[in-house]
Amino acid sequence: MRSDPRSLVDVAVQVAGQAADLVKSTRESAVARIDTKSSITDVVTAADREAERLVRALLAQLRPGEPVIGEEEGGTAAVEGLTWVVDPIDGTVNYLYDIPHYAVSVAAQLDGESVAGAVVEPVSGRVWTAARGHGAYLDGRPLRVSSETRLEVALLGYGFAYRAERRQRQARTWAGMATRVRDMRRAGAASLDLCAVAAGRLDAYAEHALGRWDWAAGALLAREAGAVVLLPGEAPELGADATLAAAPGIADALRAALVECGFGEV
Repeated sequence: MRSDPRSLVDVAVQVAGQAADLVKSTRESAVARIDTKSSITDVVTAADREAERLVRALLAQLRPGEPVIGEEEGGTAAVEGLTWVVDPIDGTVNYLYDIPHYAVSVAAQLDGESVAGAVVEPVSGRVWTAARGHGAYLDGRPLRVSSETRLEVALLGYGFAYRAERRQRQARTWAGMATRVRDMRRAGAASLDLCAVAAGRLDAYAEHALGRWDWAAGALLAREAGAVVLLPGEAPELGADATLAAAPGIADALRAALVECGFGEV
């Protein structure tokens, strides 16, 4: 069936893998051609654009007629049916500085809900996959979230928005959270942070201002691995554009602590 999640994962892996090869092989020349978007810190490289064009071309061949939403070229989801959601390089600043923590993310969404996804790391070659109802995997190995139940010994992943004034407000929240958890990590690629929750490498992750392309594949991985996942608009007390993924044993406590630390006010 054209909408079978497992078949869609195969397409996502194929497309993301080819884009990852392009991103890796063209990095040296691509980072010499950069622009900015929402702020001076929000960068886009030539490889972002070239990789997205490649993904769109491949999907047009493999899944003709299905709409695509991409970070660089936009797009609109289908009112009915299936839409592909693409982040050609998640972690562009890492890519710019030759920090190997970045990825290509490709997801299939049905009526706005992710049903299949792949996150491919160009440098390591690791492939993260998930199909709705069929679990989450890293290189074919099944994933399961952390069994942690105590917030005070949890490892929390987090992120910052691009605009300086919002970062300042977020910094106050993260300073408050620093006394409530074991430690915190800022890695710079939302899709991989969500994958890390799926793998139990992080106990939880929270961030504002993610685009659909940032979470479409990674959030599915986290959810299929057993995480509690809240997407933008689903938890108003955390802010209209908040994303949260957490091990079930700490999800409620984390949610309360974030509210107390002003997470919903940034």
